[in-house]
Amino acid sequence: MKLKFSNIIKTFTLIASAISMISCGGDSKKESNSTGSQSTTPKVKLAFMTNATADFWSFGKAGAEKAASEHDDIEIEFKMGDGTAAKQREICDSLLVRGFKGIAISPPNPKGQQEMLNSWAKKASIITVDSDAPESDRLFYLGTNNVEAGRQAGELLKEALPDGGQVMVFVGVGDQANAVERYQGLKEAVEGTKIEILDLRTDEANIGKARRNAEDTLTKYPNLAGMVGLWAYNAPACLKAVRDKGAIGKVKIVAFDEEVETLKAIDAGEIHGTVVQQPYEFGYQAIKALRSIVIEGKSPQDLGIPDTRQKFITTKMIRKGRGEAYLKQCQAWKSGN
Repeated sequence: MKLKFSNIIKTFTLIASAISMISCGGDSKKESNSTGSQSTTPKVKLAFMTNATADFWSFGKAGAEKAASEHDDIEIEFKMGDGTAAKQREICDSLLVRGFKGIAISPPNPKGQQEMLNSWAKKASIITVDSDAPESDRLFYLGTNNVEAGRQAGELLKEALPDGGQVMVFVGVGDQANAVERYQGLKEAVEGTKIEILDLRTDEANIGKARRNAEDTLTKYPNLAGMVGLWAYNAPACLKAVRDKGAIGKVKIVAFDEEVETLKAIDAGEIHGTVVQQPYEFGYQAIKALRSIVIEGKSPQDLGIPDTRQKFITTKMIRKGRGEAYLKQCQAWKSGN
């Protein structure tokens, strides 16, 4: 009996030791998991906010997504506005509540949004893209030199109208910085010529109204010689009105940006030319810059931003014979190639 009892005691001791080892091992594994590979650092949230909805911004979205794909420590959201400051306030306030640390924004009303931008700049790193608000607390501007781009549009207009004539200009929001500056550059380029710029018509980023503006202009000015669209959708709206009026060839059109219809119409001889920006680069460079500022603690100066706090991305003029080729390039950007 003693031997049997002794064996029973030994058996229980071994079982207890095994349980203790298993228990300790489990705790050790759990501790490793809680501090090791299963512990993940939350990604930093960055956003890109456009002024309005347009196909132009699909290239910016592709660029932003490309930049995000190159880093595993950020996540991005690409938001499109409706041409109003109110919509931007709604979207950006929501982004900040959700913890976004950097936002690239194209303000439709820079002067009217100055207080708004300054408020956001206290909570996140803010840069302006495409449309600047130089008097705000934004870190810097990234985009087109819009005065120079306006001058390029003026050069295209002079090519299209060597003998001059009456011209109407169209844009979404007249007091947005890029509209003001493009209009300024356009007028500077045609100064001293026989080209007469009648006025600047606005449509509040409403494509239906843009078409009506073009139609009304053709009716009111039967001797109209040219139309200039300062935003991406304006020239296609003008083209439709000119086609419906049977005035192709009589009324020359100069465009901005790389709308599919615009590029095809250039090679068809229906639009004289367009000034193209690089929205893909807007998106790509904006997200890369915000990441460097928010995560790496870099300053605009570290990123090579001039003392003017404006980094310009060059524009190009597309004329007949280059429309379809540039369209293929745009499609490659969209597909990430």
